[in-house]
Amino acid sequence: MKKLIGWSLLLALLLTVGLTGCGGGSGAADDDNGEDGGLAEKAVIKWGTNAAFPPFESINPQTGEVEGFDKDLADIIGEELGVEMEVVDTSFETLFAGLESKKYDLVIAGVTIKTSRLEKMDFSDPYFEAGQVIVVRADYDEIEDEYDFAGKRIGVQISTTADDFVSDMQAGEEDYEGTPIDIKEIKRYDNYPQAFLDLQHGNIEAVVVDEPVGKPYVQEHGDKVKLVSDEPFIKEKTAIAFRKGDTEMVEKINAILAKIMEDGRYDALVEKWFPEDEN
Repeated sequence: MKKLIGWSLLLALLLTVGLTGCGGGSGAADDDNGEDGGLAEKAVIKWGTNAAFPPFESINPQTGEVEGFDKDLADIIGEELGVEMEVVDTSFETLFAGLESKKYDLVIAGVTIKTSRLEKMDFSDPYFEAGQVIVVRADYDEIEDEYDFAGKRIGVQISTTADDFVSDMQAGEEDYEGTPIDIKEIKRYDNYPQAFLDLQHGNIEAVVVDEPVGKPYVQEHGDKVKLVSDEPFIKEKTAIAFRKGDTEMVEKINAILAKIMEDGRYDALVEKWFPEDEN
């Protein structure tokens, strides 16, 4: 795939990069027996997601069930651990709060590894690499890159890294320190389908979104929207999130990720959910 991490590169990352937190036990979501033991001893592991982020996760309109790359990955993890994986679909805005309050045991939701998040939670090794792209209406040519956001209304999903990046642009922080972009308005949506609909109706000038979400949407709705560039303007890595100190489970899942990248199951997921981006 063009932007997915190749399995050989990921194997090197898995062997050399440890994004686990410091030691110390942590509880897990209560299981069916009302116990609050370690994840490795649970018969059911609950994982949180926001099923409005295709092809990572979305609701199948025919079955009403969650499907996507992350759902299949969660199923493989469950098979390897010998447990049932129970999905909890919630808003992205409350996703990490639910993890902290033990509504579920881990989060698989296209979550980007960020320094600010590492202070509050632990992450698996990265299983995906992509970035942020800019989507505009098909007949709109006034934005060539993020610096053209000045005077424009920009849509993002609330509490995502896109929200963070665009907020940093407006405030002149992080990568945009000293060079703030005078964005007219940042409109925050509960999910990206809402943002894309507002874009098509002319209520915003652009949407900033993860590349694996934005590209398929543009391919499906090419008569209405387009990408400003095929290349993301910001690169980022995706991983599974855990409560701080859940070191044992992080290590178990890292081992599973390494295994499926070597035995071909990871590539099969890529082929299924991102066929246009195969290497």
